[in-house]
Amino acid sequence: MAKVATVVQVSDEDKEELERWVRSARTEQRLAFRARVVLAAAAGEGSVSISGRENVRVNTISRWRRRFAEKGIADLQDEPRAGRPMRYGPETEQHILAKLDAPPPEGYGSWNGRLLAEALDDVPAHVVWEVLRKHGIQLQRRRSWCISTDPEFAPKAAEIVALYLDPPENAVVLSVDEKPHIQALERAQGYLRLPDGKAVRGVQS
Repeated sequence: MAKVATVVQVSDEDKEELERWVRSARTEQRLAFRARVVLAAAAGEGSVSISGRENVRVNTISRWRRRFAEKGIADLQDEPRAGRPMRYGPETEQHILAKLDAPPPEGYGSWNGRLLAEALDDVPAHVVWEVLRKHGIQLQRRRSWCISTDPEFAPKAAEIVALYLDPPENAVVLSVDEKPHIQALERAQGYLRLPDGKAVRGVQS
């Protein structure tokens, strides 16, 4: 004797929500499928007919008819899966960012994702890169500047700037960079980068 199909009744509110699931391109396929099953069942279509159209077993259709009839639309969602909680949360993110304030390992001029992961030991490289991307940090892009040790630097700089802002009449102001072929910023940092990414540190004269 064939089992009697579970009667499905859908309120106007639930029907509107289920139809939205079916129409929306952003709905996960499994939810759209369940919504179609419930709507078809509520319209009076039998489980065999629905299973043939959806190309699934009749038992699958019966299960979703029964779950909706017993607990409503909320039971069409997947139940939370048991498992380990997320290991890498806000504390890990702050730990990664704080590490950037420390000097890189000996022999390196700057941090990179691999070095950070190795230094942190318990944080994989892909998590490090995710945090860096989230905060827009690009380790290979370096912005540097030199701070003059000349005690008269400020008055001299003001005088030069004044020449640009208010040059003497019929005067030409020229700017010449001393030895532009030398990487002054590298020397100011106290190390020289090698082709393999490492750095040789020296004493600044």
